[in-house]
Amino acid sequence: MDAVELTRELIKIESTDPGSWETEIGEYICDYLKESGADTETYEVEPGRKIVKGVVKGAKAHPALVFICHMDTVVKGEGWTENAFDAEVSDGKIWGRGACDMKSGLASALTAFAEVAKSQKENAEDVEKLPGTLVFIGTVDEEADMKGSEAAVQQGWIQKEDWVLDMEPTSGMIQMAHKGRTWFELNVEGITAHASMPEKGADAIAGIAFMIAEIRKAMGKVPTHEELGKSTVTFGQISGGYSPYVVSDHSMVTIDMRLVPPMNTQEAEKIVRKAIEIGENAVPGVKGSYKITGDRPPVETHMESGLMKALSESVKKVTGKDPVVSAFTGYTDTAVVAGLLGNPNCMSYGPGNLAQAHKPDEYVEIADIERCVQVYRELICLYEDMI
Repeated sequence: MDAVELTRELIKIESTDPGSWETEIGEYICDYLKESGADTETYEVEPGRKIVKGVVKGAKAHPALVFICHMDTVVKGEGWTENAFDAEVSDGKIWGRGACDMKSGLASALTAFAEVAKSQKENAEDVEKLPGTLVFIGTVDEEADMKGSEAAVQQGWIQKEDWVLDMEPTSGMIQMAHKGRTWFELNVEGITAHASMPEKGADAIAGIAFMIAEIRKAMGKVPTHEELGKSTVTFGQISGGYSPYVVSDHSMVTIDMRLVPPMNTQEAEKIVRKAIEIGENAVPGVKGSYKITGDRPPVETHMESGLMKALSESVKKVTGKDPVVSAFTGYTDTAVVAGLLGNPNCMSYGPGNLAQAHKPDEYVEIADIERCVQVYRELICLYEDMI
């Protein structure tokens, strides 16, 4: 089947996270890779959740050209006017959960990869071995903690010198730069007392309020990045106290910082520690502490990288236009790889518009799928010429 039909088949396999997870779709993809002639391997990241690898070996193992795609989607959610897993086609679009994020990218990458694997298998006696190695990786948990891409690095499936492309929806752009993502949990302990005698206690909620205000103030003063813009902070969850009539003895807030250079986690920690000091001074008796619950470094664009040059040339050959290079607003599997390995050849290019992702009535344009398959074919050819 072509990439359009494969997209529909993949949408019909529910792989929601949390929910059905990736077991069924992982088995389907592993079988697909085997049938194409690729060497396959799996690794169980968590019980029942396996990452999948297909390899077409070339004369050189590295730098390999790696297509990395996540197999999970967000949950269905409410508000759908059609069945989210029927993969209906209308108005030149395919509709369904994961249509753009990223079953269509997954199908497009598999199609281009499998064409090469099948050709090498069927013409083994007549075709010379490829100069470079092609790798396909299907990951798990991208919509949560990204344990799949972390495991792919830890297992040595990806190396620092490899060219690594994910197929996130990028609206025809090449996207490489990412804001960093640092998460904190801030806890404040107070002293309980009757609300009519607050001086006998220490109000944990009042203390955390001072800390939140200081963090917001400090984050508003950090430098702006030319490409990525400003660092941001949000407070996603807050809790505290146990009665309206009692001085609160505990409060907690979660903090989401999206950081741009020169800001990093170490600088963010300084801001949080200073905020705790201010809160403790403002509300005597309270004590603050924090823990880091997520730490992803920012990724900057490397226009000089080999993959950037080859991908840009491939896009121009297919579309007739120089591609726009921009930043990705979220955090992707390739950003994880770039952060863990310091790899400057990690980026995104895939079918669909990110604004459609995670929404009811998610869709992808069929023309986008066809364009991306062509680009991936051209990229494989250029990679083999350049390696």
